[in-house]
Amino acid sequence: MKKSLILLLLLTGMQLNGFTQKIQSPSEFLGYKLGDQFTPHYRVVEYYKYLASVSKNIKLQDYGKTNEGRPLFLAFVGSDSYISRLEEIRKNNMSLTGIKDGLYTSKPLEGLKDQPVLVWFSYNVHGNESVSTEASLQTVFDLLDPANARTKAWLKNTLVILDPCLNPDGRERYVNFYNPIKNAVPNALPFAREHMEPWPGGRANHYYFDLNRDWVWQSQVESRQRLAVYNKWLPQVHVDFHEQGINNPYYFAPAAEPYHQDISKWQREFQTIIGKNNARYFDQNGWMYFTRENFDLLYPSYGDTYPVYNGSIGMTYEQGGSGRAGLAVINAEGDTLTLKDRIDHHHTSGLSTLEAASQHAEQAITEFRNYFTSSKSNPPGDYKSYIIKGDNTEKIKSLAALLQRNGIEFGFGVSKGAQGYNYFNGRSESFRVDKTDMVLSAHQPKSVLLKVLFEPNTFVSDSATYDITAWSLPYAHGLQAYATKESIKPETTLIPESTVSASKVSNPVAYIANWNSIADVKFLAELLNNSFKVRYSEIPFETSGRRFSAGSLIITRNGNSTVIGGFERTVNEIAKKSGISLFAIPTAFVDKGADLGSSKVRFIKKPRVVVVGGESVSSLSLGEIWHFFEQEIGYPVTVVRPQDLNMINWNEFDVLIYPDGNYSEMGNEKMLQWIRGGGKLIAMKNAVSELAGKKGFDLKNKEDAKKGDKDIYEDLKAYEQRERENVSTNIPGAIYKVDLDNTHPLGFGFPNFYYTLKLDDKVYKYMTGGWNVGIIKKDNYVTGFVGVQAKKKLTDGLIFGVQEMGNGSVVYLADNPLFRGFWENGKLLFSNAVFMVGH
Repeated sequence: MKKSLILLLLLTGMQLNGFTQKIQSPSEFLGYKLGDQFTPHYRVVEYYKYLASVSKNIKLQDYGKTNEGRPLFLAFVGSDSYISRLEEIRKNNMSLTGIKDGLYTSKPLEGLKDQPVLVWFSYNVHGNESVSTEASLQTVFDLLDPANARTKAWLKNTLVILDPCLNPDGRERYVNFYNPIKNAVPNALPFAREHMEPWPGGRANHYYFDLNRDWVWQSQVESRQRLAVYNKWLPQVHVDFHEQGINNPYYFAPAAEPYHQDISKWQREFQTIIGKNNARYFDQNGWMYFTRENFDLLYPSYGDTYPVYNGSIGMTYEQGGSGRAGLAVINAEGDTLTLKDRIDHHHTSGLSTLEAASQHAEQAITEFRNYFTSSKSNPPGDYKSYIIKGDNTEKIKSLAALLQRNGIEFGFGVSKGAQGYNYFNGRSESFRVDKTDMVLSAHQPKSVLLKVLFEPNTFVSDSATYDITAWSLPYAHGLQAYATKESIKPETTLIPESTVSASKVSNPVAYIANWNSIADVKFLAELLNNSFKVRYSEIPFETSGRRFSAGSLIITRNGNSTVIGGFERTVNEIAKKSGISLFAIPTAFVDKGADLGSSKVRFIKKPRVVVVGGESVSSLSLGEIWHFFEQEIGYPVTVVRPQDLNMINWNEFDVLIYPDGNYSEMGNEKMLQWIRGGGKLIAMKNAVSELAGKKGFDLKNKEDAKKGDKDIYEDLKAYEQRERENVSTNIPGAIYKVDLDNTHPLGFGFPNFYYTLKLDDKVYKYMTGGWNVGIIKKDNYVTGFVGVQAKKKLTDGLIFGVQEMGNGSVVYLADNPLFRGFWENGKLLFSNAVFMVGH
């Protein structure tokens, strides 16, 4: 008995191998079996902190906070040697890429001493896909457990980076819904209350943004903070853990078509290697799974594609469950899916992926270096340079910020003639490169990501795509651009600065700011917040040797002399803070156009804005509006539930915005009276459809194009093609050119066109009693997949319009100008609807 005890103590001592105490499993630490309940985020944080306090094989790194103040952090797990020299490993890894942040070297890989392969696991980007954070607890324990010989062997050549929860705010919204209303014994019936998550659900973050569509755009604070760290590490392997419907088995790589054409042979091959290793373990357990279906590798802002376009093996893993599953649910086959089952599946695929990476570590590192070396020396595609015309400094600065966040190199200072593809007319032509133009050479480490974001037309090998098929940045930012086959390199990295004051005018009559970017909107919002009286010109004008477009902001000394802080100082401070060019003028007498006292110079009343939000409203659409006001321009907005509109005093607000959604009460008599009395209604996407044809509204649906005789063989379809039957009417996201009346306030700040992202085939009749501000004609398609039938419908119709109604107005925005916060040019159009129309 004594000998057995001594032997046990000796074995325990050997297993601890330097640990000060036994490491508690998640179940031991939390006080319940993992899978018996959902773990609050603060307890997840506590467990990781506990592990870091008892093990020298893990190090935590905070990288930020969410909108609601919850911590965001990474856990680095590896051998003692790796954890003690993380920064050296990071720099060595970056040296493989040639990115300037790293220590670029051309020495052979053997010169990088003991360099591990980097495997990054991202959990819970969708808050109500909550199993993955639970799985991370078991995974990190197994990596640190001194008794686990398998994981210890893998960690000899692998450094694992875990992000336990990308979306703590969304996760807590789900957990706080579920835990208080669950039955003592989980009710597995799928129609039980605990499986019916209320609006808006926990999927999105605080502002209802889908963080899994935000990797490249980084519109959200969580994405921006995370990607700042990610781009300093750039792992060789990245897995994004998700959940799907309760009736689906497990999904893992290889991904479905379409693959982007620039995904490398190695990236394809290693996805299959990892997938087959996953399959081996799932087969041993009798677990069902599928591959090569649904989840493609095209849209660049996912947690699988973004890593892929940055040299990694990026993959999505999908477990059946999501917000419907709770702790247990009966699926369509009559089987009960438990939280424990879901944890086991994600835990197994994670360790399997780590095993495959460890087994192929040397090749993964070699191919990673080759990826970036090839990117710089032999960039993909025909175009070797992209030139962005610098005629709008504020827009250039906004684009530059996005590129910097993604590690894409650019510069300025070139003066020469060139030949290239004109994005705005689709033709190859001669043009002039000026010193203020942005120049992006494809000969850089991130040339693949550069090409993906700037290619005028993305090749789509399979029309059955999971997301939008067009996103080219010149269209999204509304910037004139050229793509050249000639390699042009910039001469300087200095970004042109805005001009705070064009001339030293003592005691100016007014300051003027051109209205042509979101920076100008921020400037206006800050002025209104500081009680400035602001005007705009309905027509272009010239003064002091400068030309100003319609919509230009005019801040006169008259009426603003009592502003707190002093007129001149405060205006200039706000301009500098907003990053806009501001011009002082000595006289109200202009050289051309309307003088500042003309009736064509209109006063901007500070609008009191209400946005409808709640059941029946698209949470994503509401979130885009909410975030725009609060985070983009810093302007107050009130969100009111649809059922509470009858409680408000309609005289206490000026603008009512209906996001995309399904409404029954729109267009009632109370609303019509409010509009006639001077109110402004802004309807977006499907809210526009709700108004079409209603009494009092001039908008009408456009009939489908007349069809000829029906093909007698049209109904003969193969059963195996049933999933593709709707492709002809599908438009997952394509770019169309909109002919724009830029003399109308809704079109201020634009040329006579605008590029819109079409997400449906809805188009409306031209209005006879309103203003058809934005229309598409039969040849206005630009790029992206559009089904044959959808393309027929998208001709000769209204997209953006304004109807005057008594003293008020109705603004129709059939397309969403704030889509995912990345369609930068649309933000000005939306701002026109809020601040300019109706004054």
